[in-house]
Amino acid sequence: MTKITIAKGDGIGPEIMDATLSILTAAGAKLEIDEIEVGEKVYLAGNTAGISKESWEVIRKNKVFLKAPITTPQGGGYKSLNVTTRKFLGLYSNIRPCTSFHPFVKTKHPVMDIVIVRENEEDLYAGIEHQQTDEVVQCLKLISRPGCEKIVRYAFEFAKKYNRKKVTCFTKDNIMKQTDGLFHKVFDEIAVEYPEIENEHWIIDIGAAKLADTPEAFDVIVMPNLYGDVMSDVAAQIAGSVGLAGSANIGEECAMFEAIHGSAPRRAGQNLANPSGLLQGAVLMLNHIGQTKVAEKVQNAWLKTIEDGIHTYDIYNEEISTKKVGTKEFAEAVIANLGQRPSKLKSVEYKDGEPLNLPKFVRKPKKNKELVGVDVFVHWSGDNPGELASKLQALNSDEVELIMITNRGIKVWPEGFKETFCTDHWRCRFQHKEGKAINKSEIVSLLSKAIDLNIDTIKTENLYAFEGKAAYSLGQGQ
Repeated sequence: MTKITIAKGDGIGPEIMDATLSILTAAGAKLEIDEIEVGEKVYLAGNTAGISKESWEVIRKNKVFLKAPITTPQGGGYKSLNVTTRKFLGLYSNIRPCTSFHPFVKTKHPVMDIVIVRENEEDLYAGIEHQQTDEVVQCLKLISRPGCEKIVRYAFEFAKKYNRKKVTCFTKDNIMKQTDGLFHKVFDEIAVEYPEIENEHWIIDIGAAKLADTPEAFDVIVMPNLYGDVMSDVAAQIAGSVGLAGSANIGEECAMFEAIHGSAPRRAGQNLANPSGLLQGAVLMLNHIGQTKVAEKVQNAWLKTIEDGIHTYDIYNEEISTKKVGTKEFAEAVIANLGQRPSKLKSVEYKDGEPLNLPKFVRKPKKNKELVGVDVFVHWSGDNPGELASKLQALNSDEVELIMITNRGIKVWPEGFKETFCTDHWRCRFQHKEGKAINKSEIVSLLSKAIDLNIDTIKTENLYAFEGKAAYSLGQGQ
């Protein structure tokens, strides 16, 4: 018997959770359930997190959380509970299988069978944003070596356990050479440890085009957070329907399982919703907790139901489907098929065994780090970079001087183009005249001079070299 936490959520959540639990019970799942309330009611009661402290404790105690979709109220001040849960509980890996069920669910890709492994905690989803000038806001993209190593290793271990043949990495490291570059570098390092598994890397834009056109060319795809979020929905949709996809969020201690679709409040209370997405999440949960035979029984019954043409409204097709049913009736059909296997769709056989047990990240020895300059970001409403450079050169010292100004990343001084459009947000790079290291007191002195000259500095970024190698981007065109 495994104790799990459930939350019925909002909108269609209670209906699809009740349907899912009825199927799990009928299939013989050995579950003890603690129910908590999260979502809209909790938000509107004044809790901006959407979850109470007591509910957190239940989740942390049971370690396994099956969650229906929730509604986050519109307007400022409310944080996404999904993102918060993943980060609080260290659920670094998001697993989304995307399989087509041709010819019973309409798709242009009849042999699609991929798994997207998405990093779940960092990237732009750190949510660190600031307005810096009248015209410019920023969002910090944070990529860490521990985050990269954990998710990439998970992807290869997942492929190894489930007999997948290839792991593909998607990044945009031709542009973001530091952040996405680190993800790609770690992928290459870890891939060497799995010689039996094919590996490849694609730039995200052409990779996305290839995935949308020829998904059968892929097997397991690992990506940073934002790309993974977008591409997993694309993959689910081209497989047939976002409504059929579930996901697992796995950490070192806890795990959360859910449908990937939203709460669909317009369909709530009408016995219309398709419970398949949450049921697929529950199947992933059963595999995670070691109840693999129950998971196999449920999945094959579900496949048989899809094959029989018993469909909810969202996938119903007069040319293929045999019966349009509601939420409860669909669950009853799955229950009636327990113990049966599909005859045309590929049935599943899950191996017994422990959940993936990945080694914890081991911090590497510190590298030699040198401070070699500083980028000073300035709010200035002029439009002549040369004029700004004249002002900033007054900040030069005997050792540190202004070497470059960029605007939205493109070099505008020296030797900028008059055609380049500039906002009021300027990156001004200062470095040692002879390329040597500097100390932080020189940065403090530089900023002090800026105050005296009424130059509006809004932030700084130190420029470092690690083991003598520059660890910052050049200006575009530099």
